[in-house]
Amino acid sequence: MENLAVIDLGSNSVRMTITKIADDRTTKVVAQEKEMVRLSEGMGPEKILQEEAMARTIEAVKKFAATFRKLPNVHLKALATAAARQAKNQADFIARLARETGVTVKVISGEQEAYYDYLGVTNTLPVVNSVIMDTGGASIELIYMLHRRVQNLISIPMGSVSLTEKYLDPQHITATDLFRMITAMDRLYNEIWWLDKAKNLPIVALGGSNRTLAKIERRADKTPHFENIHGYRMSTDQVNRVFSTVLGADLEERKEIPGLSKDRADIIVGGMVPIVNLLRFLDSDRLTFSQSGLREGVLYERLGELQVDRTE
Repeated sequence: MENLAVIDLGSNSVRMTITKIADDRTTKVVAQEKEMVRLSEGMGPEKILQEEAMARTIEAVKKFAATFRKLPNVHLKALATAAARQAKNQADFIARLARETGVTVKVISGEQEAYYDYLGVTNTLPVVNSVIMDTGGASIELIYMLHRRVQNLISIPMGSVSLTEKYLDPQHITATDLFRMITAMDRLYNEIWWLDKAKNLPIVALGGSNRTLAKIERRADKTPHFENIHGYRMSTDQVNRVFSTVLGADLEERKEIPGLSKDRADIIVGGMVPIVNLLRFLDSDRLTFSQSGLREGVLYERLGELQVDRTE
């Protein structure tokens, strides 16, 4: 038996899932923790992690460490994604994390992050042909999948936080700024040649901004346990309707939209534009939502490693 602790040190939030893996490889989630730290806040074009953002992140990791250190036989995998990946002061930050928390964090490539997303999705949802999209705070991962196999994948170095900081004033989103952002996303998608092969395929959506679409829709329908969105589907028309509601509200009004977290209200428009654009670009008629991504991908990778160990 082991307790697998996976820390996902993202650009907007830091999350930890601890899964108990029995000797027969059955699993049970024993802890889940999340802290909104906005690590990528204020990085700007210089790509420098800011002191307050680093301090918030370090405090979150300290809390997580206090949890997993109470458990026996812990196998820890702590991974940092886009914000740390892009940061010019990455090495100093990772060294400081290790020094102040005792946790060694590995910065992974965008391609590795996308592949973990793929593992998390395909091991928990019956999807066959699709485009997987994970919108984070400072990156977007896209995976083109046919017959449950990766055909192409890419990590784009922009996300809900960085797009908002570059294009939008959260207090007052103007038509001009929104048009600039949408045009930039259209140009970006046109440069990814293999997206043309994915036309008309459904999209599997990951990431907090994308999942917010489903939470708002489910709250509006008064769906019980509205946060349980794994496998939930929305049509493109439903997505556009929710996006219109969010876009038509000012910042204070967005904070009051049921299903939309207050601490995400300032970046939610920037977080939703990429998937709304992609639906139109692919002429896709629906989304399927996944709550399984990087952390679950690491779990299934670990289960594979343990199976090999047992057969050797």
